[in-house]
Amino acid sequence: MLQLATPPFLQLDRVSRLPPATGWLAWRRPSPAPILHAISLTLARHERVGLVGMSGCGKSTLLRTLLALEPTDAGAVYYEGERLRPGPLRRLRAFRRRVQYLPQDPAASLPPGQRVAALLSEPPARLRGERISEPQLRQLLARVELSPTLLTQQAGALSGGQAQRVALARALSVRPAFLLADEPVSSLDLPLREQMKQLLLHLAHEQQMGLLMVSHDISVLTGLCDRLLVMDAGRLIDDRPLAAVMRTPHHALTRRLLAAAPVLCTDPAAPVAIPPHPPFH
Repeated sequence: MLQLATPPFLQLDRVSRLPPATGWLAWRRPSPAPILHAISLTLARHERVGLVGMSGCGKSTLLRTLLALEPTDAGAVYYEGERLRPGPLRRLRAFRRRVQYLPQDPAASLPPGQRVAALLSEPPARLRGERISEPQLRQLLARVELSPTLLTQQAGALSGGQAQRVALARALSVRPAFLLADEPVSSLDLPLREQMKQLLLHLAHEQQMGLLMVSHDISVLTGLCDRLLVMDAGRLIDDRPLAAVMRTPHHALTRRLLAAAPVLCTDPAAPVAIPPHPPFH
């Protein structure tokens, strides 16, 4: 009997996004350069993939398109073989349970007057119809290396590192299969950046969770991701194993990004050490 191939977990099929037209004379101006230009990409369920590129190259737009937060101007997005389009939560609830987002600026995404316990309780209630108990809330914070005493803290009183970990705990609260992370360590100093990197690797292994992590710094991705996508002006110009890209960069942009990385692992294929019992902060 013929076995049908399993469709990719997430897929972009020749997706293009154009900047919005502005002004009443916009129709008379030359067509602007696309933000995304005919991008095709597949992501497997358990992959850990890095996406690197200069600011303004379209990385965040690609993530928002994958999340069905923005429509495509051409091409299509697929989730397990089904066409994915922006729409109301009731239609996207199953997708939102399995694919979660970690923002670049968690402080801006967390309501400052809301307590951490309420922030962590909201996604399971909205997406799974589940009520989280206090022991479960404490366990969620422990998994992201935070003390349970923060449950009563307001989001506006959290430090940058604490806010990022609370945002991560919020994403994990629905037990996602895949995490899309938009430069989650860019605002952290180097020691906190390494701690967050170790934590993401630990959680990806623990939950068998896939990861697409955006960064402008290749050193953040070494040891964490197995595959590297390089983006330039709305196009994917490289898609290879991370170690291969670092050994033989094919493009001038990739060589510039490698030269600009503040710290690079001596062996790009070597994983980051996973702490068995991470400390509370």
